[in-house]
Amino acid sequence: MANKNNALQKIESHEKLCRIMQKQTHQKIHAIEKQICRIETILLTSVGALITGMAGMIYMLITK
Repeated sequence: MANKNNALQKIESHEKLCRIMQKQTHQKIHAIEKQICRIETILLTSVGALITGMAGMIYMLITK
């Protein structure tokens, strides 16, 4: 009977540890997702500015 209770306690503490680790993993994934969205926004803004600048330079070269 004592072995059964001990085994049950070990299983419960392992499940608790797994839940904690799963929560931490979810938080890390969420943080990485936010960083990726930020990088994506910066990248798209930079590309838009580059394309606009290049179009302006091409227009200036053509109209001279």
